[in-house]
Amino acid sequence: MSELSEGMQAPAFTLPRDGGGDVSLSEFGGKKVVLYFYPKDDTSGCTTEAIAFTALKQDFAEADTVVIGMSPDPVKKHDKFRDKHSLDVILAADEDKSTLEAYGVWQEKSMYGKKYMGVERTTLLIDRDGKIVRIWPKVKVPGHAEDVLAAAKAL
Repeated sequence: MSELSEGMQAPAFTLPRDGGGDVSLSEFGGKKVVLYFYPKDDTSGCTTEAIAFTALKQDFAEADTVVIGMSPDPVKKHDKFRDKHSLDVILAADEDKSTLEAYGVWQEKSMYGKKYMGVERTTLLIDRDGKIVRIWPKVKVPGHAEDVLAAAKAL
């Protein structure tokens, strides 16, 4: 697991995305990027988070900021999730978990006494030069998208 910190260069990635094709961090050079990691499509917290980011998409665009959600779910599942909830953010599929590991969000978790590997809900704000300027670990969903938008506007 990588330990990223504010001020570091964000690890590069190119991954399949919803709707087909790939998404690369490098294609957004010169823009700010919100990269949010979530555990699983179509679960309550992940759905609430994706809908909140979608609702603020225009505000993020006005702040010259792109929003990318990433989970280990496959593209077909992302497409169903996007269509079911009318999502309008990029959804990247990291099925082999290499990018999740590079960002240090693929971690051992525990539920009801059972340990398992999963995504630690985390959000990063990356500046126009590809540097991490803010990290929100162990995200609590209510109000989170608004907090991230405020930070993007202030950058």
